[in-house]
Amino acid sequence: MHLRSSRRVRAVLGGALALALALTGCSASEQEFSYTPPKQVDGALPDDVTGQLQAAVEQAMAASGSSGAIVGVWVPWSGQWVAGLGTQGPDGPEVTADMSFRVADVTRMMTCDVLYGMADDGKVKLDAPVPKYVSGVADLTDITLLDLCNGTSGVGSSEATVKEYWLNTPGREWAPMQLASFGLGSSRGPAHTAYRDSDAGYLMLGTALERISGRSASELIAKYVTTPLELSSTSLPSPRSAPPTPAPALKGTYLPPAEGGGVDCAAPIDITESSSSIGYTDSGVVSTITDLGRYTQAEARQALRKKNAEPARFAAPLPASSKAPSWYQATGGAFLVGSMIGQQGWVPGYATAAYSDPATGFTVAVTLNGSTAGSSPAAYLAWQLAAIASKSPAAEGQAAPDFGLPFTAEQYGQTIADTAICPAAGE
Repeated sequence: MHLRSSRRVRAVLGGALALALALTGCSASEQEFSYTPPKQVDGALPDDVTGQLQAAVEQAMAASGSSGAIVGVWVPWSGQWVAGLGTQGPDGPEVTADMSFRVADVTRMMTCDVLYGMADDGKVKLDAPVPKYVSGVADLTDITLLDLCNGTSGVGSSEATVKEYWLNTPGREWAPMQLASFGLGSSRGPAHTAYRDSDAGYLMLGTALERISGRSASELIAKYVTTPLELSSTSLPSPRSAPPTPAPALKGTYLPPAEGGGVDCAAPIDITESSSSIGYTDSGVVSTITDLGRYTQAEARQALRKKNAEPARFAAPLPASSKAPSWYQATGGAFLVGSMIGQQGWVPGYATAAYSDPATGFTVAVTLNGSTAGSSPAAYLAWQLAAIASKSPAAEGQAAPDFGLPFTAEQYGQTIADTAICPAAGE
């Protein structure tokens, strides 16, 4: 009698577990996933290194017309620096490191995470043709879902056409394919053999993944990215116009044109509230600096992939452009900068960049609260911060790895100064 009761209890518990897994949309194997970041020295970076990092961020803020920035630098063998700098506008309160912001094109990596996760689960084939899942693109019969992820579809970008709409009506809700249509209507580049920066490609990829799964892109990113990595402050919000969440949010701004040319650096316009549909699965995600650092570190190491899963996502990168240095490549929704893997981009109000070295866990992430100059200031700043922090000495009892970068901090400090849209103090 006792044995039959035990069997009955086990059956009931097993059924309850199966029901719980079904309701959450997770398999038993997904429930068992866990992520352990690389070991990190629990302490601050040396004062002289922190001083150099802060000076670099302040220079980039001034050059880009940003009043504030949030930055995280994690050097596993030396220490870390996580800080908010500047203010929420010319007369606003101080920026703090816990504020949320829009991560822009970092979203592309998450969208590709979903594609690879679904492929690893046997729910889709990477080489599935785009028209099978996306309507109105019959001319893309030789383009695959993997092409959309890798940026090798040849499709153009919508950004240049719709940028003014984003700035003037930030609360407008866009249908993904309506937004993608501007990129689809531009001239095509070579497919399969060359990388092309295409927001339309990631908008189409998100649309396809929703159709295949029957779930929203927000639910898919939660299932395949934020939940397994325990990114509690990261999400793809609903398209309703709102500031980034969770509160408090970093105030996002852009600069209006100035009489006589250029921009009015003294009159930033608040664009903190906007619709995530502006970016959707290309650039719509919001996060915090600690979540962004944790995500980028895990992404570089491909922690979300099943063990020994093929194909290797970053194994065959292409030049980021015809003029790019040999160490700057792209594939898998990411850029490869030397040994680091990450992304950079802008959305109205914010410019964000984040990179990590898969071998060491060395990670930098930064957001500026001014988007007028596009993504370049955030990218150059992330690379400059990486060059500075890579030389940080090992803490007591630690050993610095053989880690280097193919550029210098001085190089990108000068680039930021040369491409400034606002004058330096005293000019």
